[in-house]
Amino acid sequence: MMRLLLLVIMACGCLLMPAQTNKNIRKLESERTQLKKKISDQEQLLRSTKKDVKSKLGDLMVINSQIDEQKKYVDGIQGEVNALNGNISALQRELMALNKDLDECKRKYRRSVNYMFRNRSAYNRLVFVFSSTNFRQMYRRLRYVREYSKFQRAQGEIIAKKEAVILAKQQELKKTKQEKDHLLAEGRTQHKKLVGQQQERQTLVDELNKRQKELQRSIAQQQKKYNSLNARIEKLIQQEIAAAERRRKAAEAKRKAEAERRRKAAEAAARREAARKKSGNKGKTGGKTNASNKNTRKRDAEPVFMPEDNVDRRLNSSFASNRGRLPVPITGSYVLSGRYGGNVVKDLKGVKLDNKGVNITGRQGAQARCIFDGEVTAVFSYGGMVNIIVRHGSYISVYCNIAVSNVREGQKVTTRQTLGTIATDSSGNCTLHFQLRKEKALLNPESWLAI
Repeated sequence: MMRLLLLVIMACGCLLMPAQTNKNIRKLESERTQLKKKISDQEQLLRSTKKDVKSKLGDLMVINSQIDEQKKYVDGIQGEVNALNGNISALQRELMALNKDLDECKRKYRRSVNYMFRNRSAYNRLVFVFSSTNFRQMYRRLRYVREYSKFQRAQGEIIAKKEAVILAKQQELKKTKQEKDHLLAEGRTQHKKLVGQQQERQTLVDELNKRQKELQRSIAQQQKKYNSLNARIEKLIQQEIAAAERRRKAAEAKRKAEAERRRKAAEAAARREAARKKSGNKGKTGGKTNASNKNTRKRDAEPVFMPEDNVDRRLNSSFASNRGRLPVPITGSYVLSGRYGGNVVKDLKGVKLDNKGVNITGRQGAQARCIFDGEVTAVFSYGGMVNIIVRHGSYISVYCNIAVSNVREGQKVTTRQTLGTIATDSSGNCTLHFQLRKEKALLNPESWLAI
């Protein structure tokens, strides 16, 4: 009976063995689905048909980003195939173990059936029971006959269950192999697509290298304009920080003045109380007044914070806790077309781009949206475009290249609220330049946004 119990436990346990593998596969499938949607959205982005160098350099940035996403997708498919291979191996091992157990069960069952066939008559069973030497032995033999019959039935049920488990495992194995074959086919298709993107990129690189002088001139002009815009942003941010410092000092001065006023009022009350004592007016009332004066002095010792300080403190804490989860500051599908910092463009001779934020390219009509609750501190025009600065406590976000603004200075804004429509370039795309700072210090937006 113990052997039967072990067999049943093994049969049930086999169903649980690949649970972790299946969980990993589901996770990989989810990641692949998200990447596929992202790539599908990116493919709908319009690219330039113009022949000027600036447009082609923008196209190159978009293609570079798409190639990176495509590589992730192909690598994800390969990872999923590897996980399925592991699952197939585990299923095959389980099938071998189940078949071995099933063969052993059938062998024992055949032996017992043969024995029962040879001793199948009721007379033999009765002879076995009634040939007992005493009543105790007869009871034990009768119980044995009943238990042996139960054992036979249990073995038959175990065999049926094992056969059902084996059939289910075979179907699961077949389905897993089909999934693997489908993924391998998709992997080949996506790899071919990746090769096509790389060839398209190489064509652009070759053309830009041929037009090196024009390219360098265009980059220099763009960098000059960009530096001037950044100087304006730096100046406005410094003004905002200075204004915030003035507000803080004013609040501190107001707090000190209020504390001084309370101190003087307490001293005046104490003098009046001393005068009453001298005139002999003593008693419970005086005691209560003294207690009241003590409480007043105790309250005066407590710091008084202005509401603005509390708001900023909460904003700073909440903003920092959302690092890596802040929403992308553009609506719809997008491509990260310009990364933070100094970037050497691969295969382009002598081309280095300096970026104090990130460039995010979306489809025509895309909106810039606020990444967190805050207050608009500046809305200014530069080069025919609108630029918006939003303060989130000590953190500051900057949105550049806006065609039409929806907000004004001093307006409170919330997370994901649209700030304005991003300008459409000659390529038919909308590119938002986005910066993030903590006071004067530049931050890498890529580590803060859920890109």
